[in-house]
Amino acid sequence: MTRTPVSTLAAALVAGALLCACSQPDSAATNTAAANTPAPSASAAPQPANVDVLRFKIGALDAVALKDGDIDAANDGKTFAIGQPADAINALLTAAGQPTDTLHLSIQPLLVRSGAQVLLFDTGAADASFARAGRLPASLRAAGVEPSQVTDIFLSHHHPDHVGGLLGKDGALAFPNAKIHLSAPEWEAMKKDDGSAKLVAAIAPKVETFQPGAAIVPGVVTAVAVDGHTPGHSAYEIASGDQRLLYIGDTAHHFVISVQRPEWTVQYDQNAALAQTSRRALMQRAADGNLRIYAVHFPFPGLGRFKAQGDSFVWEPER
Repeated sequence: MTRTPVSTLAAALVAGALLCACSQPDSAATNTAAANTPAPSASAAPQPANVDVLRFKIGALDAVALKDGDIDAANDGKTFAIGQPADAINALLTAAGQPTDTLHLSIQPLLVRSGAQVLLFDTGAADASFARAGRLPASLRAAGVEPSQVTDIFLSHHHPDHVGGLLGKDGALAFPNAKIHLSAPEWEAMKKDDGSAKLVAAIAPKVETFQPGAAIVPGVVTAVAVDGHTPGHSAYEIASGDQRLLYIGDTAHHFVISVQRPEWTVQYDQNAALAQTSRRALMQRAADGNLRIYAVHFPFPGLGRFKAQGDSFVWEPER
């Protein structure tokens, strides 16, 4: 979520977007999550129902939204709407029934089962100081999966709220048996980031890079390049039969501001102009094709669609 090194990101967010209040999922999503929490597998210890878990389907594939935590950023016009008048930002938020002092972002990696493969998309923020996070291990186990059972991890990019869960507190791999997939440009950028040196050294034996737009798991997972946020930022299209789900990574951060004003500048986009163009193009494609979306930072569980509204878009969550 930043064009600065990982170590600088934490300081910047702590200074400019300290935690205010944990964002809450809407009651319908919470009730649905509780009702749909799957029973743990035989290899996992029994767990109580967990509202941080929502099971759903992508065609014949079993998928689970996994809540890791929340980020609460000050609505100061310096992060997700740089240079915009406060009145314009607040009017947009008020019209959507949102508070105007704080921007609430959720963090929810995605789990998908495909035959013998257990696929995890991003790994959350773990104990990063800028987030109230670290719930992924508990969410994963509530979904009936042990970390050792994850076979493949797909990283949208290398920012700490997406790669934070790759290592345990002891510095060891949290998912010891998983291949780690990310685009070749993103891996090169990660290796050059001084703040990522420890992580790079730990995961290097597990990394398998791909070219932007590659079919990584043929017929199931295809990378979708969404340029501008980082050098190799990638969304992922997950397919089963004629059903599709597009995991958008950090293409959009806030479900109101990013969607209704995709051209507004985001601090963490390394190439802001390119990111704005890519964001609008993806939303237009999704709206035109009625694509089902998984938005990692939108209110839990992040499932829904972009709908065209005038010359912009709105987010319609699944209920």
